[in-house]
Amino acid sequence: MLDSCQNAQERWGGVHLLIDRWLQERQELVKAYTAISNSPQAPITNAQPLQRFCEILVDYVSAGHFEVYEQLTNEAKAFDDQRGLELAKQIYPRLEVITEVALTFNDRCDNGDCHDSVSLGEELQRLGQLLHERFELEDCLIEVLHNAHQQQAPAPAPVL
Repeated sequence: MLDSCQNAQERWGGVHLLIDRWLQERQELVKAYTAISNSPQAPITNAQPLQRFCEILVDYVSAGHFEVYEQLTNEAKAFDDQRGLELAKQIYPRLEVITEVALTFNDRCDNGDCHDSVSLGEELQRLGQLLHERFELEDCLIEVLHNAHQQQAPAPAPVL
C-alpha cells in the first residue's frame, strides 16, 4: 500500500499544492495504519497510536471530500470535461461509502469501543482494504481529471 502512495506522489507531485499536501497526508495515514495494524493489541495497551491514526484518517477523508474532490470537479467544469465529470459521478458514491466506514470506525474508537483486540484487528483489516480501494479510485480521478486539463491548459510563455 505504501508503494502505491509513493508512486502516486511521484506521478502527480507538484501538480497542485492542495493535492501534494493531500498525498503527503495519505502517506502519513498509511504509516499510521501500518503501525497499528501490525500489532492490533498495541493500541489496546497504548491508545496513542490508534488515536493518531484516527486523527489522520478523519483529516484525510475530510480533505478529500471538502477540498480535493471539489477542486477536481471545479476543474472539470471549467474545462467542460464531460468525461471527467461522468467519472466523478460514478466514483464519488463509492468514495462516500468508504468515508462513512472510516468515520464510523473513528467514532467507535472515540467512544472507547475499540478495546477488543480480535475485533479491532478484523476492523483494521477491513478498513485497510477499503482505504486501498479508495486510494485507487482517488488516483483514477486525479489522473483522468488532471491529465485531461493539463493537456488543455495553455503552455507557459517562454522566458526571454
